[in-house]
Amino acid sequence: MLLVKTIVENPEFVIERLAIKNRDARPAVEKICELDKQKREVQKSLEDNKAEQNSLAKKIGEAFKAGKPQDAEAFKARSAELKNIIKEEEDKFQALDKELFDTLVLLPNLPYELVAPGKSADDNVEIRRGGEEPKFEGFEPQCHWDLAKKYDIIDFATGVKITGAGFPLYKGKGAKLQRALINFFLNEAGKSGYQEVEPPVLVNEASGFGTGQLPDKEGQMYHCQVDNFYLVPTAEVPVTNIYRDEILDAKQLPIKHCAYTPCFRREAGSYGSDVKGLNRLHQFDKVELVQIVHPDKSYKALDLMVMHVENLLKKLRLPYRIIRLCGGDMSFTSAMTYDFEVWCAAQGKWLEVSSVSNFESFQANRLKLRFKEEGEKKTRLCHTLNGSGLALPRIVASILEDFQKGDRIEIPECLRPYTGFDYIGGEEDTVANQE
Repeated sequence: MLLVKTIVENPEFVIERLAIKNRDARPAVEKICELDKQKREVQKSLEDNKAEQNSLAKKIGEAFKAGKPQDAEAFKARSAELKNIIKEEEDKFQALDKELFDTLVLLPNLPYELVAPGKSADDNVEIRRGGEEPKFEGFEPQCHWDLAKKYDIIDFATGVKITGAGFPLYKGKGAKLQRALINFFLNEAGKSGYQEVEPPVLVNEASGFGTGQLPDKEGQMYHCQVDNFYLVPTAEVPVTNIYRDEILDAKQLPIKHCAYTPCFRREAGSYGSDVKGLNRLHQFDKVELVQIVHPDKSYKALDLMVMHVENLLKKLRLPYRIIRLCGGDMSFTSAMTYDFEVWCAAQGKWLEVSSVSNFESFQANRLKLRFKEEGEKKTRLCHTLNGSGLALPRIVASILEDFQKGDRIEIPECLRPYTGFDYIGGEEDTVANQE
């Protein structure tokens, strides 16, 4: 949520920046400025009337002591009049405050100065590429859904029977590969200074609002209506909300957490062209990285987070590219986002596996997440960041497609200590046999 002060003091700047996100913010900005003006006027009148009412209480007593009952009665009459005026002004102030808040929460975050204008993913900026696209000799590469069926490691049909489309059943080495990736990602995050947490996967409405999923993305979240809980679309939500309504000591920053959770998204599998196999699911596993940092250091933290995710892909030996999102492709809450995409050779497609974002103070303002410098009385809003480190489905898809050898699928070397096997299919040369 943007600060009212930012909007009121720099309305044209806010309008110009939000135009980068293809948002005509002028009506909302002008409304916020007018509501803030009215609210301040009512607040000033309210404070003046309360001060007069307090003064009258003293004058009434003094008039009675001085033997001037007529003056006392006049003061009492004015005090009664003020009581009604104050009640009306308090109601008006509350109504203005609510209208201001309701308008404010619908404005997205301002994009950072490096964010390019654009309307869609076609306008995103490629930063760099890494890894080598695989070459296949003597056989035609198969898509991961065919490989999953061939080696009996992912059962999409049974997932449909149990739940529905977008809820795959992982079996045997498929399930072990999932667990290996989760442990690998968590351990690598730990090496980079992230403290692991295991959060709830159901959150309340306040948590959804705090990180910006509500009211922006309620249609994409699974809602448990009886208890008014939401299944997490990402661990970003519960992990960042650990610090909702907190005032931190500046010495505590940066705070770095990683967490594994299943993630649930209602709309994820119901639109677009890339819905087959693992490309787009309703339930998937992900390791999330969350940082809470000093405002002066958030873009350095973003660079380091990007480096961490890039190193994961390098260790997995997957071909990848890093994209800086244009304004039109960014999320409601983000100030700047880098997407990571991996190459799925059989499909001939780049598929997103991570978004790494700096939200600056946008989430912190909603969360009331502040910090205080040593010796300072005033608090400041923290900056929050998060990123996928990494989301599993498309990583699995890329491994199956890029590492296929015709009669087997090779496991990346960095994962073999976690899987306990080197291959899926073929003549297995397991770690246990090597020993």
